[in-house]
Amino acid sequence: MLLSVVIPTYNRSSILKECLMALAAQDLPAKDFEVIVVDDGSRDQTRKVLEAFTAKHKNFHFFSQENQGQGIARNFGIKKAKGNIIVLIGDDIIVKKIFLSQHLRLHLRYAGENEAVLGLTLWHPRLEVTPFMKWMTNGSSVLGRFGGHQFAYEKLRNKKRADYNFFYTSNISLKRSLLKKFPFDPAFSGYGWEDIELGYRLHKEAGLKIYYNPSATGLHYHKMTEDGLAPRMRSIGRAAWIIQKKYPELKKVPSIAKRFIFRIISNPLSLAVLKLIRNMTQGRVAGLYYYALSKKYFLEGLNKRRMSSH
Repeated sequence: MLLSVVIPTYNRSSILKECLMALAAQDLPAKDFEVIVVDDGSRDQTRKVLEAFTAKHKNFHFFSQENQGQGIARNFGIKKAKGNIIVLIGDDIIVKKIFLSQHLRLHLRYAGENEAVLGLTLWHPRLEVTPFMKWMTNGSSVLGRFGGHQFAYEKLRNKKRADYNFFYTSNISLKRSLLKKFPFDPAFSGYGWEDIELGYRLHKEAGLKIYYNPSATGLHYHKMTEDGLAPRMRSIGRAAWIIQKKYPELKKVPSIAKRFIFRIISNPLSLAVLKLIRNMTQGRVAGLYYYALSKKYFLEGLNKRRMSSH
């Protein structure tokens, strides 16, 4: 078998069905690929959706585990996979019809290397992209360098290669043999950077080369709001501490001077002023406010993980 698509899922039965329907409509013959979904302890209608879908599509399979996080779920799916190439996507990614064939095209071109293929992920056109969601991907138009922690595809414009920081598991593929030798680190139980850590480990120990193919497009159907920023950034703060311990050369934990600046811009008074400016400008210069707020939550997660390790 050529390809195995591995998808971890948790409590997203509605959008998961659309994700699977898009994969069933690929231009590759069904015999050339399989889809493996790992239900990470969902409590909604996920199991019913998967039972119904796998009954109709024989190259679709699902497995269940207790809630342990995306990395462990992916490791489980990879162990069950039969394809030479593993395609990793999220359960809220709705792919274009040529998605799998475009991933395969670059793998065939660079078959002699330890290659990965990174596809392009865009917001789904059905979503209203808010100023916050724009910041999460590209930053604001005024303060673009204060971008968020979702994607940074604008840095890859007109480029064919990407570094390990672009090991985005919402849309990436690589040899199954590599993922069996280098699994996701189970220390990353929550959201954040388990993919970047693996990308760096593969780069460092296996010479991984990431090729960018924007024609392998997935549409991200995930409404992100400010309410979700706190748990996301606290989790990233905890992950930064884990990576710092494993790979101090990456300097994922900010210096003392940077942490001091983060505390200044994210104290209650600073945040109140920045929020007022954001509201007065109708969100046009919201980037700095979101940046400061994200650093507040990042430091909370970092400090909690650091204290628990002592």
